[in-house]
Amino acid sequence: MSTPVSAFVTTYNNARTLRRCLQSVAWADEIVVLDSFSTDETPAIAKQFGARFAQHEFMGYGPQKQMALEMTRNHWVLLLDADEALSPEAQQEIRALMEQGPEADGYTLPRMEQIFWRMAHPGTRHNHFLRLFDKRKGHISYMPIHAAPKVQGRIRKLRHVFYHFGEINIHTKVEKMNAYSTGLVEWRLQQGKSANLLWTLLYPPLFFLRQYLFKRQFLNGRAGLYNSLIAAFYVFLKNAKVDERIQMDTKRDSLVFQEDEKNS
Repeated sequence: MSTPVSAFVTTYNNARTLRRCLQSVAWADEIVVLDSFSTDETPAIAKQFGARFAQHEFMGYGPQKQMALEMTRNHWVLLLDADEALSPEAQQEIRALMEQGPEADGYTLPRMEQIFWRMAHPGTRHNHFLRLFDKRKGHISYMPIHAAPKVQGRIRKLRHVFYHFGEINIHTKVEKMNAYSTGLVEWRLQQGKSANLLWTLLYPPLFFLRQYLFKRQFLNGRAGLYNSLIAAFYVFLKNAKVDERIQMDTKRDSLVFQEDEKNS
């Protein structure tokens, strides 16, 4: 007997990509969409696919995804972002796995990225993400950014890719990296992270080499070069913004200009 699976997605103004996302999980026993009051065609698209649709004010990436997870009715669940979609091969692989019965508690899949004007070269080394799991063994992390499932148990890898269509141009990529690095400041400080100046200077070029050479982004031509440079800038921003907060807090009394607290 096949193991039933629920697919769940959180959305906000994702009409551009949601149809392809939901088409790739149309075979699932249940689709859950939790929306943050979209103003585009997102709700209508979700309902076209027969999704269990609900809306809730955005609470942060982790809490929002956890709420969507708790809406699912089946023990086995599949998480996709609204700008992601399973490849046909991944769909077949997951369906075959559910048919025979999972032997692990969670499964990762490799993600193939859209890199600006092209999809990544098949030879690029893809990152693996935990997306299919038994919710009795896991939950969604409460990180403010990059919230992901955490599973206690055996994790195995699936072979076939899913696609990410999120970064359609350099402007979108840079804007996202700027927002993400700001959103991580409080969490990193709460985790006791500090900003070592030497590491802030040395890590970005090392990260660039890791992306461009070892992750084989060079196979993606100019898009891979630009993507690797922006990724290196992102790791610089994460450290620099933590250091900025520390410096602002320790030297606030000596600032040349201080914002009026009543207007801050």
